[in-house]
Parts: sequence; C-alpha cells; structure tokens
Amino acid sequence: MNKKLQIETKEIIISETLKKKLEMICKFASVKPRIINGSIRNIKNTNVAYVEPHRLIVNEITYLLLDNCNKVFVSNLNKEIKLSELKNYIKKTKLY
Repeated sequence: MNKKLQIETKEIIISETLKKKLEMICKFASVKPRIINGSIRNIKNTNVAYVEPHRLIVNEITYLLLDNCNKVFVSNLNKEIKLSELKNYIKKTKLY
C-alpha cells in the first residue's frame, strides 16, 4: 500500500495595517519593498500544519513577519529584531 502525503496550502493575506507599516518603513528607508503573503500548509488527515510567515524582501534580504507580532526575523528564524528597529536595520544593510 503506497499512500502519498497530500499537502493542502492556503494563502494568508497580510493585514492592511502591517502592509501599510512596512510600506511606510521602506519609504522612509528609501528602498522598494517586495511583499509576499504567507500561507498555512496542512498535511491532510493529520494534525500537522506549518505556518509560512509573510515575507518582505528588500535589497536581497528576506524578512519574515507574522500579523499581530512585533518581531521581524532576518533571513531565517535565528535572528530577530523588533518591528520598530526595521527601518534602521534596512538602512544599515542598504546596498549602494
């Protein structure tokens, strides 16, 4: 009996509040953002799920964000900064 795992993916739309904050931060940092909605991935017939965070891509750096969370993860889940520090972080890492 060969059963394949069935993965169901549902897109999570970023909240307008968070999207506007990110756009404003990027405007003040003089960079053009690329914002990608996150998703929820469920393995059918199990209780296993994975939440893929929203992604903000600026200057080839990916920032991971969740709605209603004041943390921003840089590139992966190992390094985090506060959302209020994002503008300065982007300016510090800005490519010239």
